[in-house]
Amino acid sequence: MMVRRVLIATLYGAEPVLMAIARLGVERVVLLIDHKPDKIQQESLEKIKTSLGKAVKIETLKTSNYDIVEIASKCVELIDLKAKDEEIHVNITSGRKTKAIGLLFAAYARHDYVAKISYYPEEQEEKEVVYLPRLSFKLTKSEKMILEALEKGKYRNIKDLSKKVKLSTAMLYRAIDDLKDKDFITVDGEITLTDAGKIARL
Repeated sequence: MMVRRVLIATLYGAEPVLMAIARLGVERVVLLIDHKPDKIQQESLEKIKTSLGKAVKIETLKTSNYDIVEIASKCVELIDLKAKDEEIHVNITSGRKTKAIGLLFAAYARHDYVAKISYYPEEQEEKEVVYLPRLSFKLTKSEKMILEALEKGKYRNIKDLSKKVKLSTAMLYRAIDDLKDKDFITVDGEITLTDAGKIARL
């Protein structure tokens, strides 16, 4: 089966994106842009479309500038639409750091769907590519159950939560400790899902 490469990239300046497209030989590019792109971002988008518009399918995904959970959620939805013959590549060089972090977290949430995560340091003369590790949130079944319960409701304490989640007390406490250690939940007065926890359960 022929593999079609897809690049999902943050965008501000055009050069890092053009470099990634040239190196990867992609057929489709999805660029993360602001809801209201400023002049530089708009000019960069036009430059990419003008340079490659006929050879490469260029799409955009409008996201928040600073809401990392929203950025990650939209990127996960995009990755989930991947066709069987597509290979996803992620580039986080250009654009806002918050967008890069949101896209990076989406790649972690869909670890099995992403082939490579790359960054092109501007200060390097030879423009060497830095490949970032393809990490995964790797939640256990118990952890997934707890995060899902916390997403749907509020729990004042572990006893309240135990009524919803069908786990032994020992397993529940162990899973809660692991989730706290990963910063996916906080247990301070009530048990609360953190932004990291919201992203991990996507």
